[in-house]
Amino acid sequence: MLVHLLAEKRCVEEFLSVLAQEAHAMKNGLFAELPSITEQKAGLLDRMAALDQAREAAQVARGFEPGRAGGDAAAAADGDASLAAWNELLDLAQQARAGNRQNGAMVYGQIEFTQNALNYLQATSAQPFYGPDGIRRAGSGTGTRIAVG
Repeated sequence: MLVHLLAEKRCVEEFLSVLAQEAHAMKNGLFAELPSITEQKAGLLDRMAALDQAREAAQVARGFEPGRAGGDAAAAADGDASLAAWNELLDLAQQARAGNRQNGAMVYGQIEFTQNALNYLQATSAQPFYGPDGIRRAGSGTGTRIAVG
């Protein structure tokens, strides 16, 4: 049991590290980094699911039920090291859930901001404020440059 718990624990710790990278990228506008971070997260989530299934299979093979109650009982029956690893794993899993929710809130906040900005810029569909070239559109169709470059 301990081997399974330690493997899961390492995987969740790695996931927490990737969540921190994701939060850093979003807070600092490093959006180009997000696709690779998302790929890392997906791989870790797949690995966590496989490790969880392996641990549950091991606890069921030893006569314990699957799920949290069976994990509690199996870890307690295995001794202090397994019980400590199990409790650490549960704590890390809670941190991962909270971090993932927090990052998700940042993503949805960014989406909402972007959608509001688009709605504002497209508010006057007959006369958009700016064209794709950054030139302000006036009523007559002439523009005023807002940026040099």
